Amino acid sequence: MGLLRRLLGDRTPEGFTGSLSPGEEVVDSAPVEGGGHLVVTALGLWIPAEDGARRVGWHLIGKAAWADGVFTLTESSEVGAAGSAVVLADRPPVRFRLPAPGKVPREAYQRVEGSIRSRHRQEIGDGGAWFVQRKIPGRDGTVLQVRPDPGTDVTLVEAIAEQVAAKLVNPAE
Repeated sequence: MGLLRRLLGDRTPEGFTGSLSPGEEVVDSAPVEGGGHLVVTALGLWIPAEDGARRVGWHLIGKAAWADGVFTLTESSEVGAAGSAVVLADRPPVRFRLPAPGKVPREAYQRVEGSIRSRHRQEIGDGGAWFVQRKIPGRDGTVLQVRPDPGTDVTLVEAIAEQVAAKLVNPAE
């Protein structure tokens, strides 16, 4: 049955428990050692979770790395807003051992990088922050995301991000 599904164009792996959005198609997948799959779609990367599978949008992946048979995912959480900018904080990295990775690491890397329209590193006080314009899968336009370094004055970063976001929306100001 799995081969027949693949021949008909359905690349959803056997036993996948995620609920794909209408029109969301599987591009590639790889089994994860210990159970579940990493599943690549246009909208994000599906990862094994306690209650099945969950999708991480490409715009919320801070880093995706592949080395020695292990795919390491650093997911970002939206922790605040600064005008129309979104303030992010990285979650702890999660590692997935992939015995048969196929094209998943390359597809994930390309889609994460493809979501980035521009990026700029700004030193602020004793720390700094990344300012990144990204495309959100399935939506028009871009969003400005700011990721302060740990220990950086978040209030100052938010004030700067709010001003930058306003200039991006109203460049003549």
